[in-house]
Amino acid sequence: MITLREANAFTDVLAKFGVDSEESSLKMALAVLFSLLCLSLSQLLSFQANAQQNPTSGFTAVPLSQSNFKLQKPYDKSPSERYSFSNGEHRLWVFATDKPHTTSSDTKPRTEIRIRGYDYSSGVWQFEGQAYVPSGTTGTSIMQVFGGSSRATTIMLRVYTGSLTVYRSPVILSNMYNRWFKVNVIHDVGASNVKVYIDGVLKYEGSGAGGNNHYFKFGVYAQNDESNYMESRWRGIRVLRRN
Repeated sequence: MITLREANAFTDVLAKFGVDSEESSLKMALAVLFSLLCLSLSQLLSFQANAQQNPTSGFTAVPLSQSNFKLQKPYDKSPSERYSFSNGEHRLWVFATDKPHTTSSDTKPRTEIRIRGYDYSSGVWQFEGQAYVPSGTTGTSIMQVFGGSSRATTIMLRVYTGSLTVYRSPVILSNMYNRWFKVNVIHDVGASNVKVYIDGVLKYEGSGAGGNNHYFKFGVYAQNDESNYMESRWRGIRVLRRN
């Protein structure tokens, strides 16, 4: 609520520019107008801060083919029992009761694609893809930058009850079930920095985790509090390198 004192202060400013506003009603009207202008400016700045960007600007995509996609799945299942690829869409699913991906592994079940041929230890690299997670899937990683010294990964994007999170927190996307959304993850090895964009908006920026070998993975990999059935779908997968 605009007070008369605030209105007087505003009209004093106007008086310096030769604007006469003696009537209190006019003062109030002008002050309200000024307040609305300030609010509009604030909203504009907020919109600009959350506006879509092009995270791939300054990057060049590297060639990718199916030979670059190495499937990791429960070791006792055939590929078609946990993975399909049709019309450019990868569909990956796994059950909480499934076996690990190798007989010697003690990790939780997964059906993931490990992008090979572009392992890196320096430079600035980016993963891009459109993701879809059906309702009911929870407690799973759907994308990761593998490699780190303080932990096994530089970053994990997980799903918990309809929210996309970086590890357990923070939440970077709510109400994400049953719809496509675009994911861009940028890893600057030298600066030890990682950024996550969702639908072109920067949602997370944090430190890397060290390590001297990194690569990208996507799919489903059971974490804590996982659902019995986990699924994610991906399309438009690209790997890019900064020019």
